[in-house]
Amino acid sequence: MFERLDHPRVFALEPGVDFPRALVNGLRARMAGQPPEAMARVELIVNTTRMARRIRTVFDEGPATLLPRMRLLSNVSDPVALARLPAPVPPLRRRLELIGLVSGLLDAQPDLAPRASLFDLADSLATLMDEMQDEGVTPDAIAALDVSDESGHWQRAQQFLMIVQRYFDGAEEAPDVNAFRRLALERRLAEWEQAPPTHPVILAGSTGSRGGTNRLMQAVARLPQGALVLPGFDFDTPETVWNGLSDALSGEDHPQFRFARLMAELGLTADDIPRWTSDHPPAPERNRLISLALRPAPVTDQWREEGPRLQALSEATEGLTLIEAQSPRDEATAIALRLRQAAQDGVTAALITPDRMLTRQVTAALDRWEIFPDDSAGVPLQLSPPGRFLRHVADLFGGDLTAEALLTLLKHPLTHSAQGRGPHLRATRELELQIRRKGWPFPRPEQIRSWGEAEDMADWAEWLIDAFFPARQPHQRPLADWVNAHLAAAEAIAGGPDSELWKQAAGRKTRTVVEGLQAEAAHGTALDARDYADLFAAILSRAELRDNDAPHPKILIWGTLEARVMGADLLILGGLNEGSWPELPGADPWLNRRMRHQAGLLVPERRIGLAAHDFQQAVAGREVVITRALKSADAETIPSRWVNRLMNLMNGLPGQGGPEALAAMRARGAHWLALARALERPVPVPAAPRPSPAPPAGARPKSLSVTEIKTLIRDPFAIYARRVLRLSPLNPLQRAPDAMLRGTLVHEVLEAFVQDSVADPSGLTERALMARAAQILQDPEIVPWPATRHLWQARLARVAGWFAESERARQTLARPAQYEIMGHAPIPALDFTLRGKADRIDLDERGGAHLYDYKTGGAPSKKEQKFFDKQLLLEAAMVERGAFRDFAPSHVASATFVALNPAGEIPAPLDEVPATQVWQEFEALMTAWAEPDRGYTARAALLKETDMSDYDHLSRFGEWDVIDPATREALE
Repeated sequence: MFERLDHPRVFALEPGVDFPRALVNGLRARMAGQPPEAMARVELIVNTTRMARRIRTVFDEGPATLLPRMRLLSNVSDPVALARLPAPVPPLRRRLELIGLVSGLLDAQPDLAPRASLFDLADSLATLMDEMQDEGVTPDAIAALDVSDESGHWQRAQQFLMIVQRYFDGAEEAPDVNAFRRLALERRLAEWEQAPPTHPVILAGSTGSRGGTNRLMQAVARLPQGALVLPGFDFDTPETVWNGLSDALSGEDHPQFRFARLMAELGLTADDIPRWTSDHPPAPERNRLISLALRPAPVTDQWREEGPRLQALSEATEGLTLIEAQSPRDEATAIALRLRQAAQDGVTAALITPDRMLTRQVTAALDRWEIFPDDSAGVPLQLSPPGRFLRHVADLFGGDLTAEALLTLLKHPLTHSAQGRGPHLRATRELELQIRRKGWPFPRPEQIRSWGEAEDMADWAEWLIDAFFPARQPHQRPLADWVNAHLAAAEAIAGGPDSELWKQAAGRKTRTVVEGLQAEAAHGTALDARDYADLFAAILSRAELRDNDAPHPKILIWGTLEARVMGADLLILGGLNEGSWPELPGADPWLNRRMRHQAGLLVPERRIGLAAHDFQQAVAGREVVITRALKSADAETIPSRWVNRLMNLMNGLPGQGGPEALAAMRARGAHWLALARALERPVPVPAAPRPSPAPPAGARPKSLSVTEIKTLIRDPFAIYARRVLRLSPLNPLQRAPDAMLRGTLVHEVLEAFVQDSVADPSGLTERALMARAAQILQDPEIVPWPATRHLWQARLARVAGWFAESERARQTLARPAQYEIMGHAPIPALDFTLRGKADRIDLDERGGAHLYDYKTGGAPSKKEQKFFDKQLLLEAAMVERGAFRDFAPSHVASATFVALNPAGEIPAPLDEVPATQVWQEFEALMTAWAEPDRGYTARAALLKETDMSDYDHLSRFGEWDVIDPATREALE
């Protein structure tokens, strides 16, 4: 196939050339005139499965021919030679072993790192080991580094590196996958050195970014019939630039750095590398523009010298569109619209981006047109229905079962999916209502059992108890035990072996991952429940699910590496912002940049250089759309360095029409942004008026409590919604330790303390009050939150002394007589009854009643009581009207709010508004509300504009304002 040369054989293709098609064309041209079996002798090594699949597709387009033997970079060794090597251990086993080693080290030396970093440390250590195997770097080489400036950090890092030394010795431990590949590669290279193959060996599509790949490429290039075909080789780069791309610390982030290093190692120059075929890129002038824009720094002198030599930039950028959206949502919508247009036109289009959040947003936007893109990365398995379900089940083993966690699982589509799904959902709904009504933050088996018996759902309740209340394991247990218990609980909740848990593509993939963990669990370490849940979630996150049944054949989503595969008529390069493309190098807990360079490992800029090469490949396509968001969720963004350079270069070349060409690129992008805004522009809907419904007299409430009178005055619409429409807000699913619960319990503490002091006056002390508080607030059945129990008791302790002292004064004035007593005061003429419950009523020696109401928060001022908050005034009027059964004091002596925050007593203004006047005003108020023309106006007189009502959404507050006039609507 190839003529004999006196130097290594390397070919290349320019950015933008359809690499697989050009590769096949070059093979066919070189095989012309040879027998058919000659093509079958060619050994073709490619870097990805997608590349191999595309090459086969191009061959299938004809004419008919035998195919070359295609191999992946990860599988280049001879099968017979591989059989002589020790079998590699699965990657999961090695990670489980590392977790055990790191866990043991952290247990022995807790000061090295927090326990919460266990899995992150093990993962980063495994990644470092893989890189060391790829680059052929031993722990001894790292231990010999000069660390004079990082001695403290280095001592801690070496503690971890020492525990993996045995994996590099090779005597006791089987090799992991990367070590196995390195051993296999070394054996293959040794075989080639002794007996070089005589058939053609072509390695195509790789840049040689990893050490093992680079060694293989050098060996292939030196074979008698070996050749390299480099993708995206920049033939427009001058020799002076190539000569400067030799130092990894300064040139690693350049897109052509790996090719420059390869040429130096092979003793070649750029002039020694011919084109594989005569295929030309779709936009040669754009290639020259991009090449100049991406030159290594300093670049301004090169731009000034070479920029004027460029052709008219309008032609170079004719196929380029620049979309600069205001937000990631706008960016995703614009991309989706462009992909929809491509699907409508029958054009193959690919979105290329490393931003997985952007791809999910685009996929969601395409769903409105039922377009399902072929996403090469798929969906992380942990986000699939079985993945979410199993993660929720794993959380059951750690801590008490919350109402939120219980209902989350009960409502999951896979729960109880074997049979009886309908009755299960009905029972779930009824249980949810019970939990909300009763406020069970941590439902207990006995509570669920009692509810099930009362609701004739005993069998379902017993199933729930058996499935959702596994035995708590507060201590560590072996990983295999965790996995078995986890699977047993998951299948019990799903409904047994006939459930939907392991069905469909997601279920089958999840089952494979779980079985792999089950098979390797014996190599794991003992974990507690929380660590096991974290480990399981981490394992699921490493697997991906691809559903090949539904994707659109022409709408594709690729990662940046797949830009080399090409084959799409339209390329959309999305998320081109700093931190997204290129991604920022992650923090390395082991070695800094200088130390990595000294050890022979890859410096952090390698990822940037690879991303730059992928960008240079993709932006050279026939039609390209570049997109970015000007703002992220919380701040302005910075354009990707390559886009920034391109725009700066174009703006600096007015002679070549650079500013005008850039404006044209933006104008083409503005078209799609305008469509995106039009698509998401809401349909105008008339704003709702401020409501003031006026129901007939017969539908108006016939009874209200004294606390509701304030609401009737301040927000009548809330009374209408609750008492006329009978709409009550649902309690939160997960009851929180809120102010209402605290107030209820503090009332209970104070009432019990006062009753104790009446029976034994010597108990009227701060210590006695705190003892009673501890008895009530420290009960886990009453307050199930440990931190809250201590917090509430501490808050009460701040005012306990004041309350005990002031209570002595109150009991000196009068003796407590009634607690939590209920009263009813009718207005016969209106057929209306006022209800009220007095916290406490004392009687003095003259038969006078002293009313007290406890407030855990601030109490209303006298002015507020006089006009709005009439609770105590109304209770005083009810006492004088004999509203409390079997309790008839001669008169009301006083009414007082006892406030705890801030501590103090605020009397009701009975001297200004006597009880008889209060009742007369109340009768007048209720007479007015009995009039059929009186409307229940929303937010009539709230104390503050920021106050919220439970019924604001029903009144559509926000579409109207408090300054708007109310619109009365007579109801029948």
